[in-house]
Amino acid sequence: MNFNNKFDKKIISFPQMGNLYIPVCALLKAMGADNVLLPANNKQTLTLGTRHSIETMCLPYKMNLGNYIQALEMGVNTLIMFQAPGTCRLGNYAKLAEAKLRELGYDFEMIVFDLYGGKFKEVINKFSLATGNKSMISALKGIRAGLAKFNALDKIERELLYLRPREIKPGKAEKIYKQGVAMIHKSESPRQIKEVVDEIMSRYSKVNIDKSKEILKIFLTGEFFVLLDPFTNMNIEKELGLLGVEVHRQIMLADWIGQSLIPKIIRKIETHKERAIRTAQPYLKRIVGGECIESVGDAVYAAEQEVDGVVHIGPFNCIPEILSQCILPHISRKENIPVISLLMDEHTGKAGFMTRLEAFVDLMKRNKKVMQIA
Repeated sequence: MNFNNKFDKKIISFPQMGNLYIPVCALLKAMGADNVLLPANNKQTLTLGTRHSIETMCLPYKMNLGNYIQALEMGVNTLIMFQAPGTCRLGNYAKLAEAKLRELGYDFEMIVFDLYGGKFKEVINKFSLATGNKSMISALKGIRAGLAKFNALDKIERELLYLRPREIKPGKAEKIYKQGVAMIHKSESPRQIKEVVDEIMSRYSKVNIDKSKEILKIFLTGEFFVLLDPFTNMNIEKELGLLGVEVHRQIMLADWIGQSLIPKIIRKIETHKERAIRTAQPYLKRIVGGECIESVGDAVYAAEQEVDGVVHIGPFNCIPEILSQCILPHISRKENIPVISLLMDEHTGKAGFMTRLEAFVDLMKRNKKVMQIA
């Protein structure tokens, strides 16, 4: 097979990760791309990726590889991937996946860009290369729409996280949220997106909640892919919400993309990463890759904010998260805050996962009562 990486008509796809597809699709649509939207991550995705991966590779890589195989089987010929520096193996994902896919006999073009480099122009250039559209106006229009959708998705999701543990009739807020996600995906302009957010917030206001209910509050932190993809994290936010816990996820879509693309000189507030680097200093002095320093810094910050606990999640065999997992028990003891680490792979069972979550929630409840008595 001749891998010339040149196609008269580019048919594009990219890995799935929660709601990331919505802003990315907006950008690709603005640039006139022929984009194939994959199904949300599922068991078939994981099975395909695991079958063709080295056993010790982390879960996000296996999910990404499964996505690529699904895409290529659907007729895609151009794949998008990003990379990052540090000890995280994300920097090698694209090369490893490309080599494996070519070994499997697929003909395609892989477009890789460095999202963490913070080079706005480079991102535009790479999307232009992927789509074949070199119009700066189209790219800026797409980025504007994409950023608006990032922020809109985060806003309606934060409200869901607040309502879920408090609603009297479980599931109503979730239904409204899903309607909002679909409406944001269909919206064409920032003004339409704002109208959708206003409509969804209005619907949320009609959800009956128990304002007197005693709610536990936790910080959810860890590796970004596992944090942002509900299939990969076994819907941990929903499960915690049903257990009466208000989740404050420390990495949101807009935060994650904003700190990568928006130049520091024009940012008005401290980013999540900047805050984490500052708060992690007593336990970790420098960035070591992945979200390690964020996990450490978030745990310290959680103690400062007097929340009830920290849930740390990540992929099994993830080097940065293994390091943070080793540091977190020291933070838990010194800062007097309950912390649990949950590392995920294709063998993680829902029953055992839920047992650990339920036990941790019970621990936080007991700890809170002791603190109130003291």
